[in-house]
Amino acid sequence: MKVKISLLEDIKDAPWDLLLLADPSKELVEEYLSRGQCFVTSIQNEIVGVFVLIRTRPETMELVNVAVREDFQGKGIGKQLVLSAIGMVKEQGAKTIEIGTGNSSMHQLALYQKCGFRITGVDRDFFIRHYEEEIYENGIQCIDMIRLSIDV
Repeated sequence: MKVKISLLEDIKDAPWDLLLLADPSKELVEEYLSRGQCFVTSIQNEIVGVFVLIRTRPETMELVNVAVREDFQGKGIGKQLVLSAIGMVKEQGAKTIEIGTGNSSMHQLALYQKCGFRITGVDRDFFIRHYEEEIYENGIQCIDMIRLSIDV
């Protein structure tokens, strides 16, 4: 499946349905979109995926949102997005890329580790502190953020 990844020039054109699929807080998404780079993934001119990179420190970037449209999940697109993000971070001169995901996000946690990320810590109660609504995935309440990183 031929995917095209491109930088979104204007965040007003951001694919909100996809961004909110990965992060249900519109306020948090707006905040990191305003200081990050949003990349969209297209197949035959149809947006099917998105990811956002932000610089957090001089030599560190964070992948803060990765989403693939539900009808395109399970086709390897998520892995292509994560690997592309790693390549872009390297091209921009950063040495480390970080990512965080929920303790209940089993598929995402597996994907990131398959792409070379290693667990670096746990931000306890992150989703309790930052989200008004309770989040459940895989029958588990999302409470803690699992932090991962990879040196590029």
